[in-house]
Amino acid sequence: MKLSDLTRRRAEWLRGTAPMGHVVISSRARLARNLAGMPFLSRCSPEQLSEIAERLRRTLGKVGLPGETFYADVEAADPLDRQLLVERHLISRQQADAKGPRGVAVASGEAVAVMVNEEDHLRVQVLRAGLQLDSCYAELRRLDALLEGHLTFAFSSRFGYLTACPTNVGTGLRVSVMLHLSALKMTGEIEKALRAARDMHLAVRGLHGEGTEPTGDLFQVSNQVTLGKSEVEIISEFRDQIVPGIIEYERRAREALLKNRRIALQDRISRAGAVLRSARLISSEETMFLLSQLRLGLSLELVDGIGLETINELSLMVQPAHLQRLTGREMSPAERGEARADLVRKRLSAGGKAGSGNGGG
Repeated sequence: MKLSDLTRRRAEWLRGTAPMGHVVISSRARLARNLAGMPFLSRCSPEQLSEIAERLRRTLGKVGLPGETFYADVEAADPLDRQLLVERHLISRQQADAKGPRGVAVASGEAVAVMVNEEDHLRVQVLRAGLQLDSCYAELRRLDALLEGHLTFAFSSRFGYLTACPTNVGTGLRVSVMLHLSALKMTGEIEKALRAARDMHLAVRGLHGEGTEPTGDLFQVSNQVTLGKSEVEIISEFRDQIVPGIIEYERRAREALLKNRRIALQDRISRAGAVLRSARLISSEETMFLLSQLRLGLSLELVDGIGLETINELSLMVQPAHLQRLTGREMSPAERGEARADLVRKRLSAGGKAGSGNGGG
């Protein structure tokens, strides 16, 4: 399989029907692991990096990852394909930009990705649509047990699993959700909500994780500390307290918009749909902003004729690497702007008109 084939596949986490999908785009659970007896990556020699990468590649071929599986050699991939993997949330920006032997095993409709030689020797992630933290964690535990049947991980009886970043020491578990918080942004309440998240020692990042800014009103929220908490405690706190709290903030903001600024809201959503259906040149940033307006309109029943899955897929396909792989050639920013506008027009041409819904809330 070629990496460019990913653009013709539908990732599981893009499904339009998912628990709490009107706010929660996706849930992710990730484990950091390092091989016992080997230094952390920052202290490895080139020979050790190659040894780790080859050993883990062979192991991942044996353990039986779920569904159709392929392994991508990130070191050998060209920059466009590395960016494609980042856009699909299969590798991190850090791994894409790193040097030396590294790769990623991808399985089960892109719901499972195992990064080799990222920040730690192994980063195992499970990604699902909507709010499905329990399902992500259950699959992650199963994969961890499979891997431990073949590998011995660095572990301390005092500290737990040893990781390159101190905040991952302990369980090595990070959980995160991708949230669409357009109403909080529109009402000016977003900073208050984000401050509250940071006060709870949560990390708030953009669409592609660490070092990226939010686009399309999409925010990635994750735990920062794993030491001193069990895996069950981390999952349950996120599922039962943190995520419902943020969703409630967004729900109230949406209700306030409908009650106090309904006509202005309908106008804004209608204009977003009109621009997307008629533009001949458009940037990825503007596209994501306008798709965010349509996504909000769908959740408030102010838009019909468009499925949430279409908006989810377009949010991915309009990204630079996807766009160039879809067209089969590298393009300048201006050429991408034209191709992006053409793609969006075609995908929305069969849909209804933004703002033409019955206005129900």
